[in-house]
Amino acid sequence: MFGYLIKRLITTIPVVLMVMVCVFAFVHMLPGDPARLVAGPEATSEDVDAVRRSLGLDRPLPEQFVHYVSRVAQGDFGMSLKTRRTVAEEIGARLMPTVWLTVFAMLWATVIGLLIGVISAVKRGRWQDYTGMIVAVSGISFPPFWLGLLLISLFSVHLGWLPTGGYGTWQHFVMPSFTLGVGVAAVMARFTRSAFIEIAREDYVRTARAKGVPERRVIWKHSLRNALIPIITMVGLQFGFLLGGSIVVESVFSWPGVGRLLVDSVNYRDYPVIQALILLFSLQFIFINLLVDVLYVFANPEIRYK
Repeated sequence: MFGYLIKRLITTIPVVLMVMVCVFAFVHMLPGDPARLVAGPEATSEDVDAVRRSLGLDRPLPEQFVHYVSRVAQGDFGMSLKTRRTVAEEIGARLMPTVWLTVFAMLWATVIGLLIGVISAVKRGRWQDYTGMIVAVSGISFPPFWLGLLLISLFSVHLGWLPTGGYGTWQHFVMPSFTLGVGVAAVMARFTRSAFIEIAREDYVRTARAKGVPERRVIWKHSLRNALIPIITMVGLQFGFLLGGSIVVESVFSWPGVGRLLVDSVNYRDYPVIQALILLFSLQFIFINLLVDVLYVFANPEIRYK
């Protein structure tokens, strides 16, 4: 297992380099002049040129890229053009609110999605199955920004139960985590139902029933455990999508996370922060996929990596 992990980590190096090339090219294709934004609207052309030289934006793009890669290799992501703080400080101040929001959303979405999926599979063709799939399709169909505004209108404006936005208490987590996780719960329910039905057709499940094994044990031990492999894969991918895809939800609820920081950075053409955030989102997918491979061994001890 250790040798397999080392090989996987080595193979991530060219992937990270490719991501850095794409991100660097993308941010430099954005319209607007960051030197003008830093200098201010009243700055003269000479002032703007001076700012551009100080930021290194007057150098050729290949030279800028090599300089950027060398600094990142040393853990230096540069300075924010907007706040003049280090990029690490900017992201560090916003990272944990996004992580906690994602964790809470993923927890309830996984539990509810699994329950709906298993019940729908066990009661296949009955009203429980139809009801569960209607709920799942509805959850997938709701756009997050519309659902967030609807929740704010109902629970904050009309009922006054929850705050409209911000971060601090558990009440602040309720509506954003629900908005972020409802789509995941819907996907989880449909995916679990499909995987569970496929596993239920296997010979060892029919053999367990023929031996008189209680139905509850057949469902939770024989069927669900063997259906966990594709479910774990889906959970890992969805967790990565939530971490990187919380931009809309954070904007709707004024959540001080990295998603909102990315939006603000794009508007300000804050190149160092944009590059660092997209690189962070890419790395999280790489390491989540690696974690999923490790979890396979715990779900099925017969799996071995070489």
